[in-house]
Amino acid sequence: MTLETILPPERTLYGVPGNSKKRVLEFFSTFIAQNTPSLESQEVFDRLIGRERLGSTGIGHGVAIPHARSPHCHGPVAAFLKLAEPIDFDAIDGEPVDLVFVLLVPEEADETHLALLSQVASVMNDAETRSRLRKSESQRDLHERLTEAIRRYTSA
Repeated sequence: MTLETILPPERTLYGVPGNSKKRVLEFFSTFIAQNTPSLESQEVFDRLIGRERLGSTGIGHGVAIPHARSPHCHGPVAAFLKLAEPIDFDAIDGEPVDLVFVLLVPEEADETHLALLSQVASVMNDAETRSRLRKSESQRDLHERLTEAIRRYTSA
């Protein structure tokens, strides 16, 4: 399973508002619950914020990868958000975050969860990819650039 298969264009969001980590996670939780019948907004938010309490998912270079397991998730769900403005995410390098890759997996998806997180980290660790994503000018452009980066990683 690759990121490309679980990240449709409608879950690549451009110019997402949010002045804090909490607001961005609330936004995502509401958005994903509206688009995934088995998921409930508050439960998704509680799981994501619970994971953040264990340690920030801000991996540096303006990137965060909030992720969680959910018993109501019937398969991996991914979303990518390019924020309208960078926010404090308690990232490991102290830099504000503007690129957020969210991943939800079923409760029992150990290997899948780790493999997808590894793919996200590898794609987002590339400076050229981050630069290209930040230069995107629309939701479509953002999705195309992200998909290209995922394909480069999975074909390498």
